[in-house]
Amino acid sequence: MQALTSGYGLIEGPVWDPARGLLFSDVMNGGVRALQANGDVTEVVPKRRGVGGMALHANGGLVLGGRDVIMQPADGAIATTLLTSEVTDLAIGFNDLTTDEAGRIWVGSLGFRVFAGDPMRPGHLHVIDTDGSSEIVADDVTLTNGLGFSPDASTLYHSDSRRNTVRAYQLEDATTLSPWRAFATIDGGIPDGLAVAEDGSVWVAIADGGRVAVFNPDGSLRQNIPVPLPMVTSVCFGGEDLRDLYIVTGSRDGPHDNCGSIYRMRVDVPGLPVPLARVMA
Repeated sequence: MQALTSGYGLIEGPVWDPARGLLFSDVMNGGVRALQANGDVTEVVPKRRGVGGMALHANGGLVLGGRDVIMQPADGAIATTLLTSEVTDLAIGFNDLTTDEAGRIWVGSLGFRVFAGDPMRPGHLHVIDTDGSSEIVADDVTLTNGLGFSPDASTLYHSDSRRNTVRAYQLEDATTLSPWRAFATIDGGIPDGLAVAEDGSVWVAIADGGRVAVFNPDGSLRQNIPVPLPMVTSVCFGGEDLRDLYIVTGSRDGPHDNCGSIYRMRVDVPGLPVPLARVMA
């Protein structure tokens, strides 16, 4: 495992962009950045805080979570709002997100300020269709985090952090989910961001657990990958062959307040490509 860069408050939302390298956010300090192949870090979107999830858009822009879900054009023009917190009476913002083969955006809403010590209020899971319409597809999510589809797109995995559970939903049609079942229950840490590999394994960042847990498609534990910092927040696959596993962390319980880091390691199985978003406002 190679340490690539450090000095951030809470790194989230890693996305592999073949043109720019690893895109990532700093939730606490703000901004979206790109870690390039030569090790340089450049700013992509300045200042925006609270970005827990993002995706590449087919028009070259970026879909970003936060107080609302936006599409930020590649040329830096004014962002387009795709979903606001007015979608429910409880929503105060949006965390991790993913896309499906049609380019829809699946995103979880937050019902409380996670880092302010607010009482927990469950949020929801939403889907934004390609025509810009949205609907609630699951509820009672105590703290929404990582999302990802199985290789055949029949199963959606979803980290519900305050339940210490990775949910699994079956898709009954394009945007209808079955009631969730527990795919994996986490001990000794909190399930956070996740990524799915080509063989159907699910790779879950374990916050406050200092590891990435890898689960087989049947939910059995394949392996634990130790990480130098305890606050492991998310993972994604990258590189030309999608066999570079990028692991990002926050600073909690680390040596100082801005020790959030990015690590990379080679793995035996390639990651599953994440489709481009195709939602239009």
